[in-house]
Amino acid sequence: MNSKECVRRTIAREPAPYVPLGFYVVDHDTIEHVIGRPTYVRNKIKTQVAFWEGRRDEVVDSFKKDTVEFFQKIDCCDIITFKEAPIVPPKDYVPPKVKRVDDVTWEHEDGTIWRASDLTNDISIVHRPDAMTQQTPKLEDYTGPVHETPPDPSVFEACDYLIEHLGKDRYIAGTSCGLTAMTQLPGESGGYLGYYLMPGVVHAAAVQSLERNRQRDAWYIRPGQDAVFFEQDMAASKGPMIGPDVFREFCFPYMKERIRQVRDRGPQVILHNCGNNRSLMDQFIDAGLQCYQSLQTIPDMELGSLKRDFGDHLTFWGGISLEVLLTGTPDDCHRLVRNAMEVGAPNGGFILGPSHSIAKGTPYDNFMAILDEYVRLRDRL
Repeated sequence: MNSKECVRRTIAREPAPYVPLGFYVVDHDTIEHVIGRPTYVRNKIKTQVAFWEGRRDEVVDSFKKDTVEFFQKIDCCDIITFKEAPIVPPKDYVPPKVKRVDDVTWEHEDGTIWRASDLTNDISIVHRPDAMTQQTPKLEDYTGPVHETPPDPSVFEACDYLIEHLGKDRYIAGTSCGLTAMTQLPGESGGYLGYYLMPGVVHAAAVQSLERNRQRDAWYIRPGQDAVFFEQDMAASKGPMIGPDVFREFCFPYMKERIRQVRDRGPQVILHNCGNNRSLMDQFIDAGLQCYQSLQTIPDMELGSLKRDFGDHLTFWGGISLEVLLTGTPDDCHRLVRNAMEVGAPNGGFILGPSHSIAKGTPYDNFMAILDEYVRLRDRL
């Protein structure tokens, strides 16, 4: 049985021959250690600047070849997301007019300002000229017909290359055009405040989002893709951003319908969702979710208790602390893997992986330690 079938069975809560391994995302420094050269893959600052400078094809070529080489070289990763080979600008992409202000700052001709952080390897908007001029959303903004048009096929160039070269044997958890669940309206009265101030508008926006996403699925769910990997953070470490009763009224019906739309097309459904979502887990299950990824290292999200209370209906993906990966020793990482396998492996429904990502700054010896310990234990089971 190959990786693809092993993961499919694990997510379906069927007997599988071993515990699969998967990473939510691997940042560029670890990839560079493995392939032995610089890469654009998950190097967000370098990638954004290259796109602005018109080097689109150079970036996409790196996304394709470096991602495939990385996963071929480590060899033991069963489940692969589109995070390392994402949707890209089209072939006829015209870069926006952005100028460098200093070593960490760029400005668009419309006044938008980006700032880079080397610590997190991220580049973010810090000023948007129109941020304070957004109009209050109205019901009529969300009640018109939706007519989506297909994107240029070249935006899927990196995704399709990944499927072509790894999808025969590996399980590919690709993207979609989005999850409709926790809808947030724009403007000062939007966000979660909108649930109380404009409940009818929130519901209308969610209905429109469902239809938009349904139409886009025809293009964004790629041939050969095994799962749709949704991402939406709904909680902080102390609990969800909104209570379970409010979630059931404003989010659950649309999340359930969105998952039904995807599963009717064939793919399995995985959700990356950071924070303490324990009080929402029953609703995730009722909505049809099959796999939950991102087990934050807090007591309420401890792997053993999640499996005990929800493991009959939901596969959990995680178990390795991001914090220990970043700051611990290789011996600590060996112990992490052993503990996660001891807790997660019994009765199936478990995919081993970090609690979040293989983040920038992860010591390479720690990364190799989790691979070595995983392979040793996998081959014994």
